[in-house]
Amino acid sequence: MDDDRTEKIRQRAYEIFQREGGILGNHERHWQQAELEIDREAALPLTAGDALPETREIDSADVLTVEALAMRTGISGDEAQELLDRLGNDRAAIEEAARSLEAKRRS
Repeated sequence: MDDDRTEKIRQRAYEIFQREGGILGNHERHWQQAELEIDREAALPLTAGDALPETREIDSADVLTVEALAMRTGISGDEAQELLDRLGNDRAAIEEAARSLEAKRRS
């Protein structure tokens, strides 16, 4: 489990590094920010319905929504977009499918 957490933090820190333009020298801050984000996500409710914002619908055309789904569930952006296209705008179904996809990948 700790190896999985470390890998998630490593991936998130790299994503933060890329979002900030790939400027070297902030690796400790990126790691700490990633660590906080991953730990915060781990503390969220486990059911998709509990973690939903006010709306139960999701916009498949919104790039940030697709990216957020991918980052939150550990799947790729392409996989997230495919789920959104296939399942429509039912956030609970999409979240569940994304988590199942990631779980299958791990096993």
